[in-house]
Amino acid sequence: MQLSASVHLLKRQAKALARQAQIPLHQALDQIAKREGYNAWSLLAARATQSNLGQDLLAQLDPGELVLLGARPGQGKTLLSLELSIAAMQAGHRAYFFTLEYTAKDLAKCFARINANANDFTNQFVFDNTDSICANYIAQQLDQAPAGTLAVVDYLQLLDQKREHPTLQDQVEQLKAFAQQRGITLVFISQIDRRFDIDQAVMPTLADVRLPNPLELSLFNKACFLNQGDMQVAPTG
Repeated sequence: MQLSASVHLLKRQAKALARQAQIPLHQALDQIAKREGYNAWSLLAARATQSNLGQDLLAQLDPGELVLLGARPGQGKTLLSLELSIAAMQAGHRAYFFTLEYTAKDLAKCFARINANANDFTNQFVFDNTDSICANYIAQQLDQAPAGTLAVVDYLQLLDQKREHPTLQDQVEQLKAFAQQRGITLVFISQIDRRFDIDQAVMPTLADVRLPNPLELSLFNKACFLNQGDMQVAPTG
C-alpha cells in the first residue's frame, strides 16, 4: 500500500494534528495511519519499514548474544521479532519462537500483517507455545540447533511465572551461558512499565523495563527499543 508521504512527513502531520486537536500524539498517529489505510500507526510503521528493519537489526547482532526487545503495547515488538526471524532465515539460519502468549493461529495473523507466511519457512521456523517454557526447556529444545540460530522468547517477564521455576535472574544467567557456548542469538521480548509516556519520551530505556522480579539487565548484550515507529539499538553496558 503506497503512502501519501514519507513516514517522517506523516509524523510531522500527526504532531500538528495533536497540537491542533489537543489530543495525545499516539492518537494523532493512529488517525493518520487510518487515513493511509492502516488500523494503527504501529502497523503502518512496521509495513513501511518491513523491507529492511529486520535485516537492519540482524546486522547489529552477533551469535551468542542476549538481546532485549522492549516497547509499550501496540508498538510492533512481535512484528519486529518476526521480521528479524525472517531475516535470519533468509540468511540461511533457523529461527525459533517460544511464546506463552500466542497460538499458532495468532502468529499466522502476525505473519500476514507483515505480508509473510510462516508456511514458507516450514523447514527453518519452529513455533513452540508449550506451557513448560522456561530456561531449562528452551535449552533442551535448542540443544541440537546449529550456531547462528536465532530464538525469540515471548516474553521475558513470563519465564518465572510458575513458582517451581528458578528465579528470573537464574534463568537468564543460564540462557546467557548456553547462548555464548552454542553461538545462538536469544531475543527476549520485554514489557515496558506503564509509567513510560509514549507521547513525552523519545524512546524507552533500561530504566523503563518492567521487572516484577529482580534481574540484572547487564546480562543482556544489547537492548532494542521501539516507539512511534522508530527503533534504537545499543549495548547495555
